[in-house]
Amino acid sequence: MNPEDLRRALVRIAHEIVERNHGTDMLVVVGLQTGGAPFARRLAEHLREISGNAIPLGLLDVALYRDDIGTRPVIAHSLTEIPVDLSDRVVIIVDDVLFTGRTVRAALDALADYGRARAVQLAVIVDRGHRELPIRPDYVGKNLPTRLDETVKVSEEGVVIGEFEIAEGTTASEMSEGSS
Repeated sequence: MNPEDLRRALVRIAHEIVERNHGTDMLVVVGLQTGGAPFARRLAEHLREISGNAIPLGLLDVALYRDDIGTRPVIAHSLTEIPVDLSDRVVIIVDDVLFTGRTVRAALDALADYGRARAVQLAVIVDRGHRELPIRPDYVGKNLPTRLDETVKVSEEGVVIGEFEIAEGTTASEMSEGSS
């Protein structure tokens, strides 16, 4: 995906969100730090352009909510900023890459600290497969099946797939560092 592909994917996702939710009333967009944050900002802007209404935008750092704290270092360095009470809102979680599902599970735990949402929906730029938890996205920019020994990096410039060496006995969640 190049920058124009990313733009089109975000516009399409924004339209799908508006259609599924019958407008933008009660929506809150929450970007996962750090990979989902820039795409959450862009998605909120597209939603505003479509609806004419400003959409509350939050950022969420899930580092301290992860279930793999003991297997890899956790550095809580990103800001969590939720601008509204999430009670009775539809929260759109935005992330760059969906891999094992563990980051999204952590996000669901973290969101509970900010109110009981009416619904939580997941938008991702890339779904690369290899789920370890029963989590699936509601909105996908691109399904990109990958091998476990590949990494997926998403930025404003596009999507890049790379390879890295796997240590014997490494699990998918241990390999997900850098690829949510």
